[in-house]
Amino acid sequence: MTNRYTLSSAAAPMVDATPTAMDLIFIEGFVGDTVIGIHESEFDRPQPLVIDLHAGVPHARACDTDRIVDTIDYGVVAERLRRLLVEHRHALLEAFAENIAEILIGEFGAHWVRVKVVKPRKFADVQAVGVQIERTAPPPETTRPGHSAAVIQLLASGMLPGKT
Repeated sequence: MTNRYTLSSAAAPMVDATPTAMDLIFIEGFVGDTVIGIHESEFDRPQPLVIDLHAGVPHARACDTDRIVDTIDYGVVAERLRRLLVEHRHALLEAFAENIAEILIGEFGAHWVRVKVVKPRKFADVQAVGVQIERTAPPPETTRPGHSAAVIQLLASGMLPGKT
């Protein structure tokens, strides 16, 4: 499955080998119940998930301003996780973790994320099963100055780029 958040080995902002300084906002041990799984016994019965997440931002402005609006508010993230547990329709933990990564990057502006999702006591002889993923935000798109305005002007005049 391809997605818009990729992780290349050269650009992986690992905690100890970060090419640029990253501030990490994290939630560990978030527990919530949801319906998820591929076995028939999992289709109708909520089961607990334990979620750990780390969201990296380059030197959060909050370090300088001491204002919550200048960083990722983990209280808001926790509330978003609660909503996701109710609304999602994923069967696999991998897809669920990917959804969390997309939320952290797309809605909260994280530049890098690590998401771990665990089903505790899934099997009698196993403490936990789960998945851990890492994703980086795509680089910001660069546009030529004035290019967007020129396209809008062409569209407004009835001319379409590429049409003769």
